[in-house]
Amino acid sequence: MGFFVQLTDAINSRQSLLVTGLDPNPEMLQSWALRHAMGGRSFLSQARHWIKAVIEATAPHVCAYKPSLGFYQALGPIGLELLREVRELVPLEVPLIIDAKHGDLNSSSALAHYLFRELGADAVTLSPLPGQDIAAPFLLYPDKAVVVTCHSSNPAARIVQHHPDEDDPLYLRIVRETQRWATPEQLLLEVGTSDPAILARVRQEAPERFLILRSLWGEEDRLDALLEAGLSASADGLLLPLPQNLLVEDDLEQRAHRLKQRISDQRDQWLARQDRQDNSSCSLWLPQRPQDTKEEKPSGDEPMESLILNLFDLGCLLFGEYVQASGAVFNYYVDLRQIISDPNLFHQVLHAYAGQLEPLAFDRIAGIPYGSLPTATGLSLLLHKPLIYPRKEVKAHGARRLIEGDFEEGDRVAVVDDILISGGSVLEGIGKLESSGLVVEDVVVFIDHGGPTDRSARERLEQGGYRLHAVLDIAHITAVLHRAGRLTDAQAALLAPHPPSPAGADGPVG
Repeated sequence: MGFFVQLTDAINSRQSLLVTGLDPNPEMLQSWALRHAMGGRSFLSQARHWIKAVIEATAPHVCAYKPSLGFYQALGPIGLELLREVRELVPLEVPLIIDAKHGDLNSSSALAHYLFRELGADAVTLSPLPGQDIAAPFLLYPDKAVVVTCHSSNPAARIVQHHPDEDDPLYLRIVRETQRWATPEQLLLEVGTSDPAILARVRQEAPERFLILRSLWGEEDRLDALLEAGLSASADGLLLPLPQNLLVEDDLEQRAHRLKQRISDQRDQWLARQDRQDNSSCSLWLPQRPQDTKEEKPSGDEPMESLILNLFDLGCLLFGEYVQASGAVFNYYVDLRQIISDPNLFHQVLHAYAGQLEPLAFDRIAGIPYGSLPTATGLSLLLHKPLIYPRKEVKAHGARRLIEGDFEEGDRVAVVDDILISGGSVLEGIGKLESSGLVVEDVVVFIDHGGPTDRSARERLEQGGYRLHAVLDIAHITAVLHRAGRLTDAQAALLAPHPPSPAGADGPVG
């Protein structure tokens, strides 16, 4: 069972969005130990009894536990043994999130192995400042998750987090960037704040992500405002901490139950209001982004520029004499097959495709074999759309299907391919899909080879009644690589769009 399924099952079974910390803070435990006649015992003994009591009292009312690694590390080897006891005490169906705020690249692989394989934790919190590389070793465990801290409630952090201004602060840039690292099922965001306005802006930037609120809320009206700001469109997607001061109270179970019920009532009211509205969207989540009103920056922090540079550095763009499927010889070769061995780059590519696919109306995704099948599979999982594909050839044995996958006549299909050169393979695949009763209107490719000066492939598709959507074209790729110094002037000249094939001749297969 993956983390996301585990979490949503815990939310549903317990009807709760509450998360409980399990931090053996000496100052907090002192009064609890005295009330329970444990003042003379060692701190380790006090902590062990307190942890067990908290888990027993809260297990029916919370959907996750979140111990801070630092408190256990401070106790030395005994503390890590205590953390193993936490793993044994927390019900296996309830996610265990280790709050590590990890940010050291050198120890990431070792920590990921320890937390996920040896300890059996389900997720870990990370600091985003080292960039995507910090998440990579943890994302290699597909059944686990990472929680990236995008905002801290520490007042001294404001000068950094809200730089350079409130129109486009750093913490919102972090939210936008980190969503490219992994799917919503694998990456959550931690928001340290008691300000509903900050939480609302994070929700606006990340409408599909689970958010974990970190700060404590004391005022009676603050909880309602935070729920209003942070709930997702389905009235979930927001995990709230059980206030720490409750964890040393003798009536913890009753207080946790009451708080859970209050949150549940507020969610019901929120859903009822949505049902009464003509439009299910709400301006709290969907106002125009401040950055959308500004001029687009030509370079520097454009997400596509980072993706193009990563593709080049991985070796997806090669120079030399390469024969295409049609027999034509190009001075370069674009090979996207290597991205499947780089999970982080693969995520970036999938999200770039998704940006083209999400506005379209379709029932199924069809990948053109064989190069685009891994991408189409990833997009099927990311967008929750069924996958089909036309076979290159029909086998003489077995079911002898022309189209693999389940579908019904009349289903609308978005066709996905990697590179469009002549459009031959795409049109061949579309022909097979349409002969089986499927409807094709849109074709989405990662790279349109023709660019702005060679429209032959695009025109072939448009003449057939199909709309082409491309993530990138050769001209864009060339400009970025040349500007970044990855290409010399001579190499950039070689990447000029290839002239159209002569009339009647079939170009390279796209």
